[in-house]
Amino acid sequence: MTFFHKDEQLEQLSNQILEATWAAFPNLARNQIALTWIVYDPPVLVNTGGALTPSDFWNHPVRGFTYRGVERIYPASVVKLFYLVAMHEWLDQGMLNSSPELQRAMKDMIVDSSNDATSLIMDVLSGTTSGPQLPAGPFETWQYQRQIVNRYYQSLEWSELETINVCQKTWGDGPYGRERAFYGEMLENRNMLTTNATARLLHSIIGGVAVSSERSQAMMALLKRSLNPDELPQDVEEDQVTGFLGGGLPQTAKLWSKAGWTSQVRHDAAYIEVSDKRPYLLVVFTEGKASASNKNILPFISQQFVETISDLG
Repeated sequence: MTFFHKDEQLEQLSNQILEATWAAFPNLARNQIALTWIVYDPPVLVNTGGALTPSDFWNHPVRGFTYRGVERIYPASVVKLFYLVAMHEWLDQGMLNSSPELQRAMKDMIVDSSNDATSLIMDVLSGTTSGPQLPAGPFETWQYQRQIVNRYYQSLEWSELETINVCQKTWGDGPYGRERAFYGEMLENRNMLTTNATARLLHSIIGGVAVSSERSQAMMALLKRSLNPDELPQDVEEDQVTGFLGGGLPQTAKLWSKAGWTSQVRHDAAYIEVSDKRPYLLVVFTEGKASASNKNILPFISQQFVETISDLG
């Protein structure tokens, strides 16, 4: 049971977009894309500054569409969205004390997608550190501590989160020492997400019910992206707009997002407001070397959804 209800109109429109995408990018196999689309019909219940109680928010019906939305896919840096929420939960519960350094790390993790900042966040969340391999006993304790974020998300009892794995740091070159051992010999313990799980978490943030209204607003502030080319960061490999869903939006649109990419995947999770249109949430994961290196696929898909949102009744 998903947090949104399936809708015939959205299914028809989304399938048309998928077919157009496969026609435009024939190297993108049908099992190399997953997406979840949520439309916010009037009265819009998100980005309200937390006007609704959690009970009212979760009982408010929303409609959506998903294609392969339950498939487990390596999320790359999209997982940082989950670590951001966990950090705010820890802080809210008094499990951690805020500091300028923690605030800097959270900002850099989301705004710049820094892997170094994410490493600190995971250390703080779990009370562990990276380093050389450990003897069996201490390593067992270390692994248990590193699973704390997974235990937190399982405690929410959201069906979309049952199959996810969010316990690993993000890397440039890859893990070494105890971190590599933690991945498993066949990398079976890699982070894994679905577009449905990602959509639900982002839905809770923009709904103002992730941890608290105030903390949801703080998260939204970090996720806000400028679409002005002159304001995009110039000193990073990827600016999280160009080559992603933001790349297919008009400059007058408003975007809150978290992208992820490696040589094997290119993903984005976004909440989008286009002037005089219904706001919507869109999560798209693509896999495969050809797709990961192609910076035109996600903007193409995004542009299709912008055009489609005008057709909704």
